[in-house]
Amino acid sequence: MKTVLITGANRGIGREAARQFVVAGYRVFAGVRNLEKGKADWGVLPSGPGHIEFVVLDVTNPASVTVAAEELSALVPHLDALVNNAGISGLPHLDRTSIENLRAVFETNFFGVVMVTQAFLPLLRRGPEPRIVNVSSGLGSLTGQSDPTWEYYPFKSAYFTSKTALNAYTVWLAYDLRDAPFKVNAIDPGYTATEFNNFRGPGKVEDAAAVVVKYATLSGEGPTGGFFDRDGKLAW
Repeated sequence: MKTVLITGANRGIGREAARQFVVAGYRVFAGVRNLEKGKADWGVLPSGPGHIEFVVLDVTNPASVTVAAEELSALVPHLDALVNNAGISGLPHLDRTSIENLRAVFETNFFGVVMVTQAFLPLLRRGPEPRIVNVSSGLGSLTGQSDPTWEYYPFKSAYFTSKTALNAYTVWLAYDLRDAPFKVNAIDPGYTATEFNNFRGPGKVEDAAAVVVKYATLSGEGPTGGFFDRDGKLAW
């Protein structure tokens, strides 16, 4: 049975991606910051050829990440996929955003991804065709952010900037792993109606999660080091 670890898997896109992986027959390790809350958020677990197991994993806490990596190393011989999904939003207006807020956003959206990826790389390397998906956002596109005709051009925030950094890390990581059978990509799931944005997004969570699952299950001929949404390649 193939295995996948998903951070921030108790709600939104992470939760739906976990459900879709179960249907696809994966052993899903659902990363949650609080075990009891994570289980309560899920309620009835999805049924399918695969199944879900909860893992306490706070991506901003080095000790939590280390313990989670040790726990999974004792449970499975390797990981087939890692989905870095956990994320938080940030306040707009850089001139009025405190450095503490900026750091908090980057701790989860950027440094947390780096820390989790480094911790679980040994398990991923043991797999035959490891996949890493960094859940990014089209809002992190520098092409879009610098285009006055772009619909989101008037909006800037710590969240946008953290996703730009995440995209850069994706390119770096894919390059470092270029001689191994990895596929590493950044994914824009789209503006989706979830708790993250008070259900304001027009997209369906099922469609957003399907994009994540698609790039976490790429064949050997699939791309690496790219930035994609449901329609294909995006501009950095």
